[in-house]
Amino acid sequence: MVASQPARSVPAAAGTMSAVTELRRRTLFAAPLAALARTLRAQQPKLRLGYDTYSLRAWGMKALDHLEFAARHGCTALQISSLGDFESLEAAHLQKVRARAEELGIVLDAGTGCICPSARAWRNRGETPEEHLRRALRVAKAVGARTLRCYLGDFEDRLHPNGIEFHMENTIRVFRAVRETALETGVKIAIENHSGDLQAWECRQIIEAAGTDAVGACLDTGNPVWCAEHPEVTLEVLGPVAVTTHVRDTAIFPHARGCAAHWTALGDGSVDMAKLASLQKRLCPDAPLHLEIITGRPPRIVPFFEPEFWRAFPKARAGEFARFVALVKSGSPLMKPMVIEDVPGMDVAEYRAALKKQQWLDLERSLAYARERMI
Repeated sequence: MVASQPARSVPAAAGTMSAVTELRRRTLFAAPLAALARTLRAQQPKLRLGYDTYSLRAWGMKALDHLEFAARHGCTALQISSLGDFESLEAAHLQKVRARAEELGIVLDAGTGCICPSARAWRNRGETPEEHLRRALRVAKAVGARTLRCYLGDFEDRLHPNGIEFHMENTIRVFRAVRETALETGVKIAIENHSGDLQAWECRQIIEAAGTDAVGACLDTGNPVWCAEHPEVTLEVLGPVAVTTHVRDTAIFPHARGCAAHWTALGDGSVDMAKLASLQKRLCPDAPLHLEIITGRPPRIVPFFEPEFWRAFPKARAGEFARFVALVKSGSPLMKPMVIEDVPGMDVAEYRAALKKQQWLDLERSLAYARERMI
């Protein structure tokens, strides 16, 4: 007969008690931490949500059409991207746009294009950059806009024999010449970091040299990648002088020549958009969160492994570039379908219709994403 063995306390399976303790600890603290997070979000200023009219560029819509779209989608801001977005520049029409915006409770920003006389993008319109900028400022005032967005040029301007500084000086000269008009109209000039033309610190140099009472930043979160700059760096540098924004996401991923970048709808890319919004609430809460969604373009290579690329950025800051490299390493390609513009042989009605629909849907879902996670 086998003697019965004294009952032994069976040791808890490895880690069981610690797991139970950990579960209790998490349960104990999870609710208060979630409540604290909600409280902190509630204490942050709420951003005005809007979009730049270029987001629906294929639709040929004008200012009054955009106001109705914005109102239907719950927007409280709208950036009218160019003077061509108005049906007319006659005073009566501009007053009509202003009245409708006020009726809908939508804050307006206005826009124009290149204003640097030495940049490739400047086109002689029968007026000087100063004359054009003064005219655009008066149009902006007539519709009740807070700001007028403009830009210097693009990446190719950095390769000028005298460097980007040559164009920066010309831009500062133009801004100083129209300063009195900006102050008189009450419309702040908003220079955009545009298409690889300026790193954030260079854009801020222009603003401070021209005078922050008349000039601020149109802070774009998609364009910094062409300068091998992390969008968070852009916001940290330009945030204190930003008066309006262009916001979009980007899928960024390693490439044999450096990296590739592909603009996407919000939430489809590699950028922490919620973190950018939190930075905006801290640094420039009065600037609207204007979505400029530019989908439909193929990925673009940023060849930072090649010496020629750095000829355009002789004064780039190593610490800032390191942050960009970390973003590249953490990113991945867009793994969703996208209709691509400018494809040879595809200029057919069905293809154009698909591009239009894509712009509409991508803006709608980006607005929904921003409303849920950013404002």
